[in-house]
Amino acid sequence: MTDAEQTVPAAQAPSADQTAPQERYGLEVLAVLGVSLGMSGIYAFLSFLRTQITIPGGFANASVSVISQSKSSYPLLDLADALADILHGVLPAFLAIVLLMRTPGGPGYGIGWDRSRLGREFAQGMAFCALIGIPGLTLVWIGRQLGFNASIVVVDFPDIWYRVPVLLLSALQNGLVEEVVVVAYLLTRLRQMGWSNQRALAVSALLRGSYHLYQGYGGFVGNLVMGLIFGWWFQRTRRVLPLVFAHFLLDGFSFVGYIYLHNHVSWL
Repeated sequence: MTDAEQTVPAAQAPSADQTAPQERYGLEVLAVLGVSLGMSGIYAFLSFLRTQITIPGGFANASVSVISQSKSSYPLLDLADALADILHGVLPAFLAIVLLMRTPGGPGYGIGWDRSRLGREFAQGMAFCALIGIPGLTLVWIGRQLGFNASIVVVDFPDIWYRVPVLLLSALQNGLVEEVVVVAYLLTRLRQMGWSNQRALAVSALLRGSYHLYQGYGGFVGNLVMGLIFGWWFQRTRRVLPLVFAHFLLDGFSFVGYIYLHNHVSWL
């Protein structure tokens, strides 16, 4: 082998440790959001534009679905499709947790993903559910009356034996992916990149609002406020489970409550 053909010694080759941490984390954040809620935000914004441009009166005359599934002659296959969709939705949260486990960033960067305080954190989740849910319903009603929000068909799901379990699993999926990715993962990585708490919190809350734009202005504002509250809590406690519990309860009550109440409450 000639000198020209010799490989570069390992000591001369750049290693992962020589790459600036902020650059590594920045690309990682873009990748995680690119396969999860970042793309959801882009699609929601395009839906927002489509509603404003193509529907006379905009959101005042629009209708959107949050959870929907078609019904075929093969209910078990329909159930398998629904469960596969839920699994697919949870995977970005799994990816974020794996990445945080690989490079946690030192003391104080945990996300509270453990069972040491389950009872207390579930109670905190119930309190957050009330704090967010009651004003949230009011905002939905006001937004609908003023034409700022679309008419939201929360659940368009066939009346079949597995409907409620699948809706509850969907609520759990939403709680996991949104709170783990948008709060725990994103705020942790932005902190490690040197961002201030205020700047990181604003970006996290804007991201949460962005992928609800398809619902209208009310959906954006309501979820922006929710993102500010949840993000503020996480930055001070580093505990994500109360937020997962709260989100699960909020969506669970919304999904299951809708199928039993929408024929009895005029604005649902």
